[in-house]
Amino acid sequence: MKDLHLGDRTVPAIGLGTWHMGDSAATRSKEIKAIQAGIDAGANVIDTAEMYGNGRSENLVGEAIANINRDHLFLIDKVLPSNASADRMEHRLDTSLKLLGTDYVDLYLYHWRGAVPLSETVETLQLMQKKGKIKHWGVSNFDLPDMKELLDLPGGDQVAANEDLYNLGSRGIEYSLLPWQRQQGIPLIAYTPVAAGDERGQLINHSAVKEVAEVHHATPWQILLAWAIRDGSTLAIPQSGDPKHAVDNVKAGLITLSDDDLAKLDTQFPKPTSKQPLDIR
Repeated sequence: MKDLHLGDRTVPAIGLGTWHMGDSAATRSKEIKAIQAGIDAGANVIDTAEMYGNGRSENLVGEAIANINRDHLFLIDKVLPSNASADRMEHRLDTSLKLLGTDYVDLYLYHWRGAVPLSETVETLQLMQKKGKIKHWGVSNFDLPDMKELLDLPGGDQVAANEDLYNLGSRGIEYSLLPWQRQQGIPLIAYTPVAAGDERGQLINHSAVKEVAEVHHATPWQILLAWAIRDGSTLAIPQSGDPKHAVDNVKAGLITLSDDDLAKLDTQFPKPTSKQPLDIR
């Protein structure tokens, strides 16, 4: 199983995303079982956010992990820009912790940039860290100029990760952001790593992806995940409300793509040759 260093922990490179989960009473039980099945299969990172269903995702995660050893888990949560200020963050964080049923989150991300000065957000994140309510902090939907601005701030170099949209069909960050993060030793958290939910969801039906999947006796989804984590510094957080699919996602961490596999995929989905706008969903 591939892993990477995140904060002060070594974690499996495939985690569990929860976007769009917790919104329906009809699917709640199955979604809880999917999270638990993913954990049983070897995942211990769960990614959620206050924005996801206005706390319903956090509540779902809290129920799913209620009887699981907290020390085994690595919980990622995110604060909305409107709550990323000195006078609002702690209150919102306390609400998130209550919904999750825990005293702390392992990684707290600034979900995307808003009107609050970045310096104020960073100072407040550091304060939450000092209080022990978060172990580490990071950012999300940051492009290269944002990251450089962040690192110029006092304490900004303590950023533990940047979470951006990244998959085989959306490789724009490879042009400048990703190489820079590698130089700085800042891990990437890849959301929407199999491009489900938009027009690029058709990646699983592409002939090149299917051919590579056949070689590895794997599913197209697993190949897309294996591709996303291929560099050893990326955590992919696919979302699934189906227990079997969640387990299959975690098992993608066992797949190592060959140079031939990567070349075949690169031919059909080439690297960017110029700066692209940051892809955000």
